[in-house]
Amino acid sequence: MVPREQISFPHTPKQDTQMEHGFLGYRSTFMLDFVVSALLLIVPLLLFSLYTVKIKHNFALHKKLQILLGAVLLVAVAAFEVDVQIMHGGWQNIVKQREVPLTPEQFDYVRNVLYVHLLFAVSTPFFWATTLILAVKRIPNPPVPCAHSSLHKKLGWISTIDITLTSLTGLYWYYVALVAGG
Repeated sequence: MVPREQISFPHTPKQDTQMEHGFLGYRSTFMLDFVVSALLLIVPLLLFSLYTVKIKHNFALHKKLQILLGAVLLVAVAAFEVDVQIMHGGWQNIVKQREVPLTPEQFDYVRNVLYVHLLFAVSTPFFWATTLILAVKRIPNPPVPCAHSSLHKKLGWISTIDITLTSLTGLYWYYVALVAGG
């Protein structure tokens, strides 16, 4: 007979401790909570960046803010993916640690919300990178309006709308996956 301490249960205190590293109060991970917090901050920071360029005509500050936001998000999302995929074996394992488990229907809904979120989350780095790379290559240093400005504005708005939709759908996914009904 095997002693109880040597039997592995699917919901052991060790797993609970590992999963309770989130800081928002839900059974999440630190990186998932970090990315959710970043999603809350990104849109106001983008609005501030747009204010600096549209109202204040401070092109240099706008450039610095956009490069900084892009770099921070790239590092945060990379660390997030390592955390979710490698450390926790996928989002499903995190969601399964909820105090109140999701019904199969709720789990399917959470998966569908994630698919919608991923449409925006996957396209955002490509739009943002294209916008940044072309701006660095084509806009003079120090930055001033130029022939590339018209295309840059279009790409910038596409990127802004995309990251806003990424933020909204990501926050909604976090809510339905980890908060609602819990």
